[in-house]
Amino acid sequence: METIRYQNRIAVVNDFTGFGRCSLTVEIPVISSLGVECCPLPTSILSNHTAFSSWFLDDYTKKMPLYLEEWKKQAVSFDGILIGFLGSEQQIEIVKQMIREFPKRNGHKTLVIVDPIMGDHGKRYATYTEEMCRQIRQLIEAADILTPNLTEACILTDTPYKENGWHFLELSKIAERLLEMGAKKVVVSGITMGQFIGNLVCEKGKGEMKLFRSKRIGTERCGTGDIFSSILAADAVNGVQFENSVKKAMKFVKDCILLTEQFSVPETNGVCFEYLLKKLK
Repeated sequence: METIRYQNRIAVVNDFTGFGRCSLTVEIPVISSLGVECCPLPTSILSNHTAFSSWFLDDYTKKMPLYLEEWKKQAVSFDGILIGFLGSEQQIEIVKQMIREFPKRNGHKTLVIVDPIMGDHGKRYATYTEEMCRQIRQLIEAADILTPNLTEACILTDTPYKENGWHFLELSKIAERLLEMGAKKVVVSGITMGQFIGNLVCEKGKGEMKLFRSKRIGTERCGTGDIFSSILAADAVNGVQFENSVKKAMKFVKDCILLTEQFSVPETNGVCFEYLLKKLK
């Protein structure tokens, strides 16, 4: 057996949802399966996600600084910080401070991966105010990797949204704007392209932008975005090349959807990713 002398570690900031397979519930096993230690920081505790007809929610905002203070006492450090759903202006500020206070591990800069969960299908989530959108734009300045879906990319760049009919030049301008805002690597996901779903990939300092397409299969399901960003985050601290990581994440999500379609699983229940974790390398 290979001797492991150093294990990478990621802090994941997101809500903990007990039922529905999304957020920390999927991020912890996915990141762990890629050999990375996963340290969750809950932003809230939910019985199930909000696509269901009702739910219980415990807001964790006031507890987050106390939680982080204990990490600092223990001299905990991270190779990466993955930031998911943030429910208030105060939580965004807490995360900004976290980035400043946990800047390095083992002498290396802590990578910041921002998954700006702000909206979908051209609409901003009801919880997101104009001020929160402004603060998320500031958070992008620290992002080594930014993973918005098309709706979120449009919100962040003040670009009018359309469901389909996007030209590569239009998408490129959105991605260029996100790089100008401070992100070093960007993947804009969920671009409808007829029978395909596209993901636009670009990196600062590299002029070429690439559009990766995958055949659309099944229905949209909760939690797939969390799986996607988790793979990118774990791969980033493990030194996997960015484009290869995007391709891996696309394939894994597609495989999960294909498998789930074989079961009578409601869309709100996410994907049956557990069966495939052993194949994720």
